[in-house]
Amino acid sequence: MLKFVCALLVCFMACGGVGAADLQGTTFVNMTSDTAANAKNMAVDEAQRQIILDVLRPYTDSDALKELVAQSKTSDLTNLISSSSIGGEKSSDTVYSAKFSMVIDADAARKWLDTNNVQNWLPNMQSQDTFVVRVVLNNKLADWIDLNRIANSEKIDLNLMTMSGNVLQLNLPQAVRGAFTITLRENGWRYSDQDGVLQISR
Repeated sequence: MLKFVCALLVCFMACGGVGAADLQGTTFVNMTSDTAANAKNMAVDEAQRQIILDVLRPYTDSDALKELVAQSKTSDLTNLISSSSIGGEKSSDTVYSAKFSMVIDADAARKWLDTNNVQNWLPNMQSQDTFVVRVVLNNKLADWIDLNRIANSEKIDLNLMTMSGNVLQLNLPQAVRGAFTITLRENGWRYSDQDGVLQISR
């Protein structure tokens, strides 16, 4: 239970204030090796690792993410990058430096984290048969713990999409809507439907 509460605290401290998942990052890297070509390869690898850590940290357990990135092959990390660009390149016989910008594929990152058993709050963008839940947390931690308890009792994955202050937006499968709302009501939650968006609060 303590580990679960700590994970929730990590989520609130890391995710608080973020909007919709913006999986873009930029970093500057300077590398030295025996040749400029090797230095560039090292710089690209380092840039990937830095950006993946920086970008995904708000959506996952940062300690577990750091360990996973350190253990992962370069090719595995490259598969998470959907697009990239390089600017301000400078090189000599043994030195290479540049500013790297990369966009991480949310679905690929979520699958990678799930496969490696790293808790994360990245949305599942492949599920089309879903509905949006807008949650107002009056007691931020206590309400979130209770909502997770309710979801676990119905075997529902709370797919956190955004968090702004005490307001969350979830994306859940349509198939669970009926059971979810019944269980919410039975546990003292209020809910209403506003143009297909389920609004809930304690």
